[in-house]
Amino acid sequence: QVQLVESGGGLVQAGGSLRLSCAASGRTFSSYVMGWFRQAPGKEREFVARISWNADWTYYTDSVKGRFTISRDNAKNTVHLQMNSLKPEDTAVYYCAAAAARFPSVRANEYNYWGQGTQVTVSS
Repeated sequence: QVQLVESGGGLVQAGGSLRLSCAASGRTFSSYVMGWFRQAPGKEREFVARISWNADWTYYTDSVKGRFTISRDNAKNTVHLQMNSLKPEDTAVYYCAAAAARFPSVRANEYNYWGQGTQVTVSS
């Protein structure tokens, strides 16, 4: 069992930066692939980024490549999403998720545990 709690969301102007954090409970955190998803009003939840259990690979959706960076610290049971050059279309609730599968896809249903989400609003 893994419990996830996100923090770091807020209101920022276009071009600005935010750093999201996800704190995980449970001794097996390091065995999970960790991901970030987001959901804008009226839209489906979409994949943003994921990172392997030992951080040796990462993967991003095309719209955030070069702007967002996912990282993790297994000693502290945390995963982060550094978001730079934010755009109004990045506005959404951002969710942290954990997948037990070794190589999960971008589908949300392959992730086993979810946080409650943190709101990110980018003004133009």
